[in-house]
Amino acid sequence: MASQDNNKILGVIPARGGSKGVPRKNIRELAGKPLIAWTIEEAKKSKHLTRIIVATDDKEIAEVAKKYGAEVPYMQPAKLSTDLSTDVEYLTYAVDFLKEKENYQPDIILRLPPTSPLRTADHIDQGIEKLLATPEADAVRPITETPKHPYKMWKISEDEKWLEPFLSKEFTGFDEPHNLQRQRFPKVYIHTGAMDVIRLKTLKELKSTSGKRLTYFFMAPEESVNIDTEFDFILAEFLINKKLQ
Repeated sequence: MASQDNNKILGVIPARGGSKGVPRKNIRELAGKPLIAWTIEEAKKSKHLTRIIVATDDKEIAEVAKKYGAEVPYMQPAKLSTDLSTDVEYLTYAVDFLKEKENYQPDIILRLPPTSPLRTADHIDQGIEKLLATPEADAVRPITETPKHPYKMWKISEDEKWLEPFLSKEFTGFDEPHNLQRQRFPKVYIHTGAMDVIRLKTLKELKSTSGKRLTYFFMAPEESVNIDTEFDFILAEFLINKKLQ
């Protein structure tokens, strides 16, 4: 691994032990290896990442991470490993710990969740290169077109009897967008969740993973599976096996 222009580029893989939707998902076997291994191995292939750490509160996850070649320089405090812990909190802890204990300070931080096993080293490098090429940007996120357009979304009425458009006509400009072709609507994108590429000052000064000027690159929908449920796990395994064949 070698970074462009001697930048220190740190990959942080968050992997707490208490996942709810799919218990122990970070080390559950996916297509022949633990879920977290897919992210560690692709991160190690990156042309630009100069260091890879796993932030975990779980000793078993830590051992698996080390086996596949990631550093685990500390055990994450329990208060940063709950359902409500924010990305800013544990990333800031990682950066502060490495600065205090090792006098190490990255220029760029990547958040690389293990729940995106189809994200490749090429995606990682594409994100880093986009940030390096866009000096005015605070951060980079991969995006893909949303599978369901928000103009077609519903909410349930207060008396719980009826469906009502989630977005008003004043917002959409359409009387019945739910009955129209989506090709008539503006394109809408979602963050794939596969990574955040963040400047140090964005995290430390703006206390954000997106900042005020957020740029992007595209990922294909089939590469953007984010594992939150058992169905996601099945889908990811199907796509990985198809790719390997």
